[in-house]
Amino acid sequence: MLSSRNGRADSLTLRAHVLDPVSGLDGPAAVTVEEGVVTAVESVAAAPEGLLLAPAFVDPHVHLRVPGREDEETIASGTAAAAAGGYCAIVAMPNTDPVVDTAPVLQALVESAREEAVIPTGFTAAISKGQRGQELTEMAELARAGAIAFTDDGRPVASAGLMRRALAYSAVADRPLALHCEEPTLSQGGQMHEGEVAAALGLAGWPSVAESLMVERDLALAAYEGRPVHLQHLSARESVAAVRRARHAGVRVSAEASPHHLCATDELVRTLDANVKMNPPLRTEDDRRALVDGLLDGTIDCIATDHAPHARHEKDVPFEEAPFGVTGLETAFAALNTFLVRTREVPLATVLERLSAGPARALGLPVPAIAVGEPANLVLLDLGAEWTVREDGFRSRSANSWLLGRTLVGAVVKTVAAGRVVFAA
Repeated sequence: MLSSRNGRADSLTLRAHVLDPVSGLDGPAAVTVEEGVVTAVESVAAAPEGLLLAPAFVDPHVHLRVPGREDEETIASGTAAAAAGGYCAIVAMPNTDPVVDTAPVLQALVESAREEAVIPTGFTAAISKGQRGQELTEMAELARAGAIAFTDDGRPVASAGLMRRALAYSAVADRPLALHCEEPTLSQGGQMHEGEVAAALGLAGWPSVAESLMVERDLALAAYEGRPVHLQHLSARESVAAVRRARHAGVRVSAEASPHHLCATDELVRTLDANVKMNPPLRTEDDRRALVDGLLDGTIDCIATDHAPHARHEKDVPFEEAPFGVTGLETAFAALNTFLVRTREVPLATVLERLSAGPARALGLPVPAIAVGEPANLVLLDLGAEWTVREDGFRSRSANSWLLGRTLVGAVVKTVAAGRVVFAA
């Protein structure tokens, strides 16, 4: 269930180079929207230089901090940030205060989204009560209340027995599990990737095997139970290899990577800037390259921001004391365009598909497409626009971006979500 505040459907015509990997469009066109629905896609001789129209983005992994930390983000501010980033739908995580582990808490969020959300917003519910990894939530009841999926994101389901039962009950609820893969006895106390940079800085290391070991376990359980799983924010080379093997063996698995893991490495941590501290941590160039290869061959079929806002005072402390997490909704496309597309590592069409159709399919959401009769979910991009990431430029309530001060290329000009113009630069 996706919810957003009601609004009048818009009518407009957008003229640009249209690139839609789903419908196969790739050329200059005029796209007409009438009362929120695409009514015409007409080829034209030329389009304004640098402007590209694509299906709007879907983010399967966002932290809205509601309930409990509205000082960091709200449904209104988080969805406004998403609209500015080119998103037509987002899915929020349940690690809030209180945790989204009962139907009343979930229903309150769904109702709030109907009043406050700028774009359609879905909510996940926890796999275990309180995300403590001891007892399953009432999955069927939560599904009826509107849960998009189940996840203990922020924490792993450490017990293999509980994970197996969760997989079985997910079939009854008819919702996927989205899994945070981390072996906590290996990651405990880690501040950054275990490697040369951590040794040089004297920081406690977080080994990549802490992720890949749990990836292997969860894939084995998914195969045994014959259930689909979605793996969240992969960061390690070994994890990508494990997903690739599982896919070839017939396991139903989707996987996501975040822009920061696709574009950056643990070398950034040499600055000791707490805004580059994230879970999982930035890893090596070999890991980054493996994620990119996974993106290219479809092993990683989703790009998710893992937008994790934090108050300024929480990050304005020594690196070891700062919380994990970075924002990403408003910078995702520009970062990917700057560091992957313009460097010719990844084709633009691949980035657009992994930002839009891939995440929608992974969580069973409507796939945005530019085609007659489809709801208007569109993003107009200026591929050559240069801008500098600054704290005062965010619509999010938090500015803990790993990109502060960096100049990016590529900007969102307009976002149409569910037939309404929700952002215009």
